[in-house]
Amino acid sequence: MQKKINTLVACAILAVVSISCIIPFILLLIGSFTDNNVIINEGYSFFPSKWSAAAYEYLGKDLGTMINAYLVTIFTTAFGTLLGLIISAMLAYGLVHNNLKGSRTLNFLVLFTILFNGGLVPTYLMYTQLFHIKNTIWAQIFPSLLVNGFYVMLLRSYFRTNIPQELYEAARIDGASEGCVFFRICLPLSLPILATVGLMQGLAYWNSWLNGLYYLTDTKYYNIQNVLNRLLLDIRYLQSGFFGDMASELLATMPTDSVIMAIAVIGVIPILFIYPFFQKYYVKGITLGGVKG
Repeated sequence: MQKKINTLVACAILAVVSISCIIPFILLLIGSFTDNNVIINEGYSFFPSKWSAAAYEYLGKDLGTMINAYLVTIFTTAFGTLLGLIISAMLAYGLVHNNLKGSRTLNFLVLFTILFNGGLVPTYLMYTQLFHIKNTIWAQIFPSLLVNGFYVMLLRSYFRTNIPQELYEAARIDGASEGCVFFRICLPLSLPILATVGLMQGLAYWNSWLNGLYYLTDTKYYNIQNVLNRLLLDIRYLQSGFFGDMASELLATMPTDSVIMAIAVIGVIPILFIYPFFQKYYVKGITLGGVKG
C-alpha cells in the first residue's frame, strides 16, 4: 500500500512539473496566433477574443529569405554535428589509451579549454585572417566545431567505462588496425552517448546566431536564427521611436507583439518535433557518460 501511495505521489509531482513545462509553449503558440491589438489591450491569454495569422503572413512576405535561411540552418546543423561528432569521438578514443605518448598532456589541454579560452578578439582574428571564413558558409560551422572539451570528456568516460577493454585487445590480436577498432567496435557500441552528444551539438548549431553576427555581412549565409534576430532588432528599433512619426505609422500596420511570438515558434518548433526521437538515448547517454572514468 505504501509503495502505491509513493508511486501516485511521484506521478502527481512529475505531472505538475511536466504541465508547468508545457504551458509556456502552449501560451507561446497561442500568442503567435492572437490578434496584435488584443495582445496590446488585453495581454496574453489561452482564450484570446480574436485570432489572427497576421504575424505569420508578415514573416511570409520575405518567403525566399526564410526558405534560404532554413536550408542554411539544416545544412550547418547536419554537417557540423556529424563532423564535430567524428572529431570529438576520435579525440576521446585516443585519450582512453593511457599508454598513448603524451596522453596526460592531451587530457590536460582538453580540460583547460573547458575552463579558459583565448577571448573574442584573438578568436575573430584567427578565423578571419588565418582560416578566411568570413562571408562563407564555413563561418556558420567552424567556430562551433573545434572542439568542445565537455563533449570529449563525456565520450572519453563512456568509451572507458562502458566498453570492455578486452574487445579492443581481441581485435588488435586479430590484426585489426586502430581505425578498424574505432569504426567497427567502438562507435557501434556507443550509440547512446553519440546520440546524446550529437543532440547537444545539433541544438547548439540550430540555435547559433553569434557566428553569423561576428563573421557574416552577406545575408545569403544567414541561418534562421540570424534572420529572426534581424527582424526582432528591426522591430525594436521602430519601437524605440528614433524615426518619429514614420515609425509610428509603420508600427500601426505591423503585428509587432504577435510577430515576436511567431519568431520564437519558428525557431523552437522543429527542435520539439525532433527531440522525442532522441530522448531515450539522451537520458541513457548523459547518465552513463557522466560516470567518472
